[in-house]
Amino acid sequence: MSLFISSLNSGSNGNCYYIGNNNEAILVDAGISCREVEKRMKRLDLEPSRIKAIFVSHEHSDHITGIPALSKKYRVPVYITDDTLRSAAIPIEEELIQNFKAYQSINVGGLAITPFPKSHDAIDPHSFIVEGGGVRVGVFTDIGSSCRHVIHHFGQCDAAFLESNYCEQMLENGRYPYYLKQRIRGGKGHLSNNEALHLFRKYRGSQLRVLILSHLSRNNNSPDIVDNLFKKEAGGVQVIVASRYKETPVYSILPSSPAPSSKLLQPAMLRETIQLSLFQ
Repeated sequence: MSLFISSLNSGSNGNCYYIGNNNEAILVDAGISCREVEKRMKRLDLEPSRIKAIFVSHEHSDHITGIPALSKKYRVPVYITDDTLRSAAIPIEEELIQNFKAYQSINVGGLAITPFPKSHDAIDPHSFIVEGGGVRVGVFTDIGSSCRHVIHHFGQCDAAFLESNYCEQMLENGRYPYYLKQRIRGGKGHLSNNEALHLFRKYRGSQLRVLILSHLSRNNNSPDIVDNLFKKEAGGVQVIVASRYKETPVYSILPSSPAPSSKLLQPAMLRETIQLSLFQ
């Protein structure tokens, strides 16, 4: 069985990542409005009613802005740590709040979501591995370094959202004040292009087939720079640079055994796949 993935938006103006199967889906973060989530999913022929949970990586506004309205409208449970909930201070209805802890897997239908700690300047930040049908997808954004947790899990993924936030030269020569430059490139800030590329080169597993490069800085990076860097090293991996202005297409990730493959689905193909699964 495939997992379907898309970046609905990625950047400091809002982050939202979709991962699902034929029956249910989750969002990792919802930093864009409920209306924007709906519009982008509609363009992809994805039904918001298929979202069965929202997982919150940390409390920064570009990851949580749309959660109150989205969870309320669709009665979607929000999985969030106690510390992150207190720090976020967003109005989520009590009956929709679900706590999670690092390395305790949570089942949402046919999906298993495992959170693990990450290095970022937030109160209790986590990354996530989503598994289903023999496919493993990782969400690795807002990470100040490729810590052992990231290295371990990245190497096991069939597909991944990986932060490639800034070009080191652009950041150094840019107009940001010194303290902000230090915050970004510090161990609890963001991952640079070169750091992300090193992780990709050295630690990717042979089963990795789709890489969605995410959370690019508007001022200190360029999609062209990132695209050129990674495609030179891609091998058989399909490399996509996520936009801060629109959704990516939906990608179907098939199990790596017996025959590794991935394909880009057009909306009509996705509809057909879902209908066949539901009515067989």
